[in-house]
Parts: sequence; structure tokens; C-alpha cells
Amino acid sequence: MSRVILSTTEFIYGKKIIKHLGLVRGTSIRARHIGHDILAWMRGIVGGEIHEYTKLLAESREQVLDRIMQDARELGGNAIVGLQFSTSQIAQGAAELVVYGTAVLVEDAEDLLDELTEPKI
Repeated sequence: MSRVILSTTEFIYGKKIIKHLGLVRGTSIRARHIGHDILAWMRGIVGGEIHEYTKLLAESREQVLDRIMQDARELGGNAIVGLQFSTSQIAQGAAELVVYGTAVLVEDAEDLLDELTEPKI
């Protein structure tokens, strides 16, 4: 599978955007587990990180990133700029994680510089 460069900025250092391909996104909706809720309640009493929810969020984040990169590949892109994450609660105990950005086609900036400086015969 080809690598897709991810950037939260509107540019990628050392790369030149040669084509904007459009909006791409990845979404995941996850529900909590009753066992995790009980552990979270107990940790709420004594304090500390709720590892089960941290793991759930990390898995969701990886899933939405995989989905947005696939979306970009399908449009012919090799990078995504302006990457943003958003979350929302959609039901009691269920949350949606969304990632979105702009799929682009980039190439190395040096390659463009070489084309501009090489003498044409």
C-alpha cells in the first residue's frame, strides 16, 4: 500500500502541491463497554488514567486515519493537508470520531527545481 503523507498545515515542507483533489474524510462510531464503564467509575473515585478508554480512543484514531488515507488514494492523492480531528457524542455511551482534510498530489520540491534549472536543448 502506498504511503500517504499527513499534515495538519496547508503545506508539506520539501514538497510541492501539484494538484488539489478534494475533501477526504474518515469516520468511526464507537460505543462504550459496560465493563469499561465500571472500571472508569472506580478510577473516578481514586483518580488516574482510564486505560480502557485511552485504548478505545487510540484504536478509533488509527481506524479513521486508515480510512482517510484510503479515501485519498482512491482520488489519486499521495498526501493530505489541513488534517483536522473532531469528536461528538451521538448517543448515550456512543461517540463519533471524524478526521477530514484535503487530498493532494505532491512531488519533491527539488525535482521541480531541477526541471526549472536544467537547460533545454
